[in-house]
Amino acid sequence: MANKTMDVTKEINPHFKTVWQANKPYNILKGGRNSFKSSVIALLLVSLLLPYLIRGEKANIVVLRKVGNTIRDSVFNKLQWALGKYHLLDQFSWTVSPFKIIHQHTGSTIYFYGQDDFQKLKSNDINDLIAVWYEEAAEFKDAEEFDQTNNTFMRQKHADTAFVRFYWSYNPPRNPYSWINKWADEKKSDPDYLVHESSYLNDMLGFVTDQMQAMIDRIQANDYDYYRYLYLGEPVGLGTNVYNMNLFHEIDELPDDDKIIYLYYSMDTGHSVSATSCGCYGLTAKGNVIRLNGYYYSPAGRVVKKAPSELSQDIHEFITKTANCELWKGARIRKRTIDSAEAALRNQYFKDYQQRWNPVAKKKNIDMIDFVQDLLAQGRFYVLKKPIPTGLRYCDSNEIFLEEHRQYQFDERTLNSDDPRVIKENDHSVDDFKYFCVDNAKDLRLKV
Repeated sequence: MANKTMDVTKEINPHFKTVWQANKPYNILKGGRNSFKSSVIALLLVSLLLPYLIRGEKANIVVLRKVGNTIRDSVFNKLQWALGKYHLLDQFSWTVSPFKIIHQHTGSTIYFYGQDDFQKLKSNDINDLIAVWYEEAAEFKDAEEFDQTNNTFMRQKHADTAFVRFYWSYNPPRNPYSWINKWADEKKSDPDYLVHESSYLNDMLGFVTDQMQAMIDRIQANDYDYYRYLYLGEPVGLGTNVYNMNLFHEIDELPDDDKIIYLYYSMDTGHSVSATSCGCYGLTAKGNVIRLNGYYYSPAGRVVKKAPSELSQDIHEFITKTANCELWKGARIRKRTIDSAEAALRNQYFKDYQQRWNPVAKKKNIDMIDFVQDLLAQGRFYVLKKPIPTGLRYCDSNEIFLEEHRQYQFDERTLNSDDPRVIKENDHSVDDFKYFCVDNAKDLRLKV
């Protein structure tokens, strides 16, 4: 094959020169959003593969994310992009079940795995391995998960390489005591490791577009600490209050120049003890999000509690009334999201109305909180103070929603730990908001 070239000086910012030239087995790249560290690793992996392709030899690469269903829209697309930069994409084919990118002449393959399927990962003999990349490494539980897979891959090293190269990329969690923040700090003194830090401020090639910069400026103005964490990659700490309530913009009426185009429903459920909260959210043409109304039923203090069949009827009436409001006539229901731990009400609702609720793919609570904070910091979230009345019981107020968010706090006893906990009291509308943000992150232009 012909030797395809790429002008590194036009694709790699000077700040990453040490990464590009490093000859170390272990390479940790941490930094803020829009630092382009993932793009650098993708291009670097192709550059490592290229000499083998030129010689007509087989060599393999493994790319991992914690959760397998995030692969397609992140690392799979990113490696295809990198191959295109080298003018090599037409020499490769790919499959999505499983995810693989295969060189047609040599059989060299880029394998993609979710760590959530570790047993399958351990049983696969890949061999001829030259590199491994852990993308969004902070999503993993601890460094032991790296050690388990690393040992597997080291044994499958290519005969012509001195060692398998390992790469980690991630945005540092805002909690300074997070395991990965401490792990990376410890590795700075290890001669086998390169620990590299970056942010959007290191961009000298103009990759940060005007639109990106406008978003950065907006978040910096709305929530400076969140800006430092998100874009500078600084572990700024958590504080006691989870959310900045100044970013819950209360409005008296809907804007007349920004129509609602989609409706979303999100539910946290309870039966004998916990409350059931179902939020109705609207997405506007300008990309703003409005909490329009809420259903909130608490069984506390009631001798006879509502059964799933009764809750199913309540929720259906709530959706029917709110979805058919004249003020957003024509807006269609985009998704119904429910706590993935809830089966009884989900099954009851399908039995009653032949409509499915999507069980949210839960993450660690601190990570789900980050989705909400992302939306808030962009200044795009609004709460209708007086919802359009439906006349139904347990509805037509957003005050519980606001009050539960005001009271939502971290347990101070856990702040200086790797696993900060929130105080789990009166948080049902808080949870329905988190589920909404996580399950609709793409629609809401939140991080994924």
